[in-house]
Amino acid sequence: MSVHQERPGHRQQPGESRTAGEIRQQPGTWPEVARTVAAVRADIDRLLGDALVDPRTRIVLTGAGTSAYIGEVVAPDLARHLGRPVEPIATTDIVADPHAAVAGDRPVLLVSFARSGDSPESTAAAELLQRLTPALHHIVITCNAAGALARRWADAKNAVVLTLPDRLNDRGFAMTSSFTGMTLAALLALGLEVDVDAAARAAEDVLRTAAGRAEAVAATDPARLVYLGSGAFKGLAREAALKCLELTAGAVVAVADTPLGFRHGPKSVLDDRTVAVVFPSGDPYTRRYDDDIARELVESLGPDRVLMIGADAWPIPGISDLPDALRAIVAAIPAQSIALACSLAHGLTPDNPFPGGQVNRVVRGVVIHEFPEG
Repeated sequence: MSVHQERPGHRQQPGESRTAGEIRQQPGTWPEVARTVAAVRADIDRLLGDALVDPRTRIVLTGAGTSAYIGEVVAPDLARHLGRPVEPIATTDIVADPHAAVAGDRPVLLVSFARSGDSPESTAAAELLQRLTPALHHIVITCNAAGALARRWADAKNAVVLTLPDRLNDRGFAMTSSFTGMTLAALLALGLEVDVDAAARAAEDVLRTAAGRAEAVAATDPARLVYLGSGAFKGLAREAALKCLELTAGAVVAVADTPLGFRHGPKSVLDDRTVAVVFPSGDPYTRRYDDDIARELVESLGPDRVLMIGADAWPIPGISDLPDALRAIVAAIPAQSIALACSLAHGLTPDNPFPGGQVNRVVRGVVIHEFPEG
């Protein structure tokens, strides 16, 4: 049976999949995440104090795939809050070229994101930085206490392992609630004061119409989806594109960029079967660029093929006072819902869009090569 076929006489409905349930559960998990962070607040503050007393300490956020995009979402708001640069660097980049991730003799505060913690790059990246930096301070944010990453750092004096509630360890193929949960945990752990209840209320409101709106997008039969955002929303745009690629098994080609960057070549992807999604920033200056590209896309594609998530096309009440990184976890729900609806429209099983094992829930096939001394 090919990935585009269904079982005879059966068509999976939106409410049947684990993926659908994990999308729906998100607002209810966010207060749990806040309580989990609060429970280890003293340990986190102690580690942050040790790490940030040195003004040379670099702050590096790392993960692979969706977990890497968490770093891209939270980095802008954390940099403003902490008053120093915050660098999202994927574990896959650290492992492939470790020296490029090290800056002389500067200490590193590493924040690792991992749903399972069993991807080979997750453990290898931290080990390499432990070896190559003069001092490593490590916060592990994971959804799996039994994963290799959590077990490796659980008793380390220079680390705090923050394990989120088990239901955020998504059992579906694609990361959904684990993405928003770890994003929120990072904001809270690094000291950003955010209104978790306001975000949860906004997400509940979004969920009331998300499935229907997403099915309407899927009904246009898009061959390509373009996601655009700046700042925190650049990371969300990349995550949204990945979610679509994963859940549709590549049947819908999805790309991501910034509103300004898109014109510099990537705009070539547009055709008459493209749907474009723009995530508008809450910053009035940045928002002007979002509005500019949205108007341009309407001229190219028509108003029915351009969505502004959080604006008139797909409103999200109650987020106007939230920082963009927190707005992003609410706006992730429409993106996840679109990916789910497109998956179902193509006759796929969202919990297992690759029954042949070509792509796996936890990455396989990675060989970690020995890094030479010196």
